[in-house]
Amino acid sequence: MSKEVPAIAEIVDLLSKKWVMRIIWELREGPLTFRELQVACEGLSPTVLNNRLKLLQVNQLLGKDDVRGYVLTAMGLELLEVYKPLNHWAKRWQANRKQK
Repeated sequence: MSKEVPAIAEIVDLLSKKWVMRIIWELREGPLTFRELQVACEGLSPTVLNNRLKLLQVNQLLGKDDVRGYVLTAMGLELLEVYKPLNHWAKRWQANRKQK
């Protein structure tokens, strides 16, 4: 008998994979092509980007439109709302570190 993984553990595991949160963040203003995402995520190899995009699609956080590129799904957009308070906090944290 296998134990069901708690939802929070499952999403934290997904989001903790390198580049996943960054890709979601970069899509906050709308669809981006593969190349646009690669430029936005400076240092991200095409292989890793391809793997992460597939992972996000399988997990229904990302969709792909042949014309517009990669786009957040309704669940992806909902997750993005969780990022906003974290982004606000991160800006304060960053400013505080620079003062010291």
